[in-house]
Amino acid sequence: MRALAILLLTAMPLQADEVWVTNEKDDTVSVIDIETLEVTRTLEVGQRPRGITFSKDYSRLYICASDSDAVQVMDPITGKILHELPSGEDPEQFVLHPDDTHLYIANEDDAITTVVDTKTRRVIAQIDVGIEPEGMAVSPDGKIAITTSETTNMAHWINTETQEIYANTLVDQRPRHAEFAKNGTELWVSAEIGGTISIFDVASQAETAKINFAIKGVHQDRIQPVGFRLNADNTRAFVALGPSNHIAVVDAQTYEVLEYILVGRRVWHMAFNADETKLFTTNGISGDVTVIDTTTLKALKSIKVGRYPWGAAFRPTTQ
Repeated sequence: MRALAILLLTAMPLQADEVWVTNEKDDTVSVIDIETLEVTRTLEVGQRPRGITFSKDYSRLYICASDSDAVQVMDPITGKILHELPSGEDPEQFVLHPDDTHLYIANEDDAITTVVDTKTRRVIAQIDVGIEPEGMAVSPDGKIAITTSETTNMAHWINTETQEIYANTLVDQRPRHAEFAKNGTELWVSAEIGGTISIFDVASQAETAKINFAIKGVHQDRIQPVGFRLNADNTRAFVALGPSNHIAVVDAQTYEVLEYILVGRRVWHMAFNADETKLFTTNGISGDVTVIDTTTLKALKSIKVGRYPWGAAFRPTTQ
């Protein structure tokens, strides 16, 4: 019996970690095997999926089904939709609070940030923000949530205990994405039309630095910062530059641009693998994902997914 058990275990292939990608125009999610760099599953979801994130234990996947006006909750093992959460109208991006319970959701059409309890499945707050909210971030200690409003050109600072805005800061035109850095002492906000990333001191909300981008042979109007990711030790940031079809690599300490990497058409968001040696970018118009080696800063492969890939999230299969 022991020999049979060993034989069965050795015969079973080890399941590789995955990157999950929302396909905005196909109403699907593509699942990429990180070892083979191939799509292993394509799952049907709600209409116009965009934002995507996992629960802390990776047992639940949350999907912003924007045109279905819902956040869908999926079992990533079976690929089945378990239920939907109330989200407000046209949810685009969201962020999961460190308590693993509260989702902060940007409702683009309603100029509202909706806060949903994922356990009780109830809306606990709706916060008036600027016009066309999109970007969402939450501080590592969970005390601050950020909403960026594209048309108002602001970052709104929300106290997560009171669910009220306590500060508003102007950013450059059409802010898209926000991330906290350096243990929550900095806030980074990208401005798509402004062509910049603004960096704020969290304690004072004062702007302390600004990153500009320039790519040889690419018109400045096409260099549009949207999604970005900082690595775990906050030494580098990788910035998606939209229709320029490039990723910028930024020194997160000096704010200097180190390199530009050519990827697919209209690069939007991205996800690291577990050890951050690879970066997976979603390229909307070319309908593919570019895999980047973060050590050599070279593109390794393009993986065809669905139409208009938008969001990306990493899932380890062993924890």
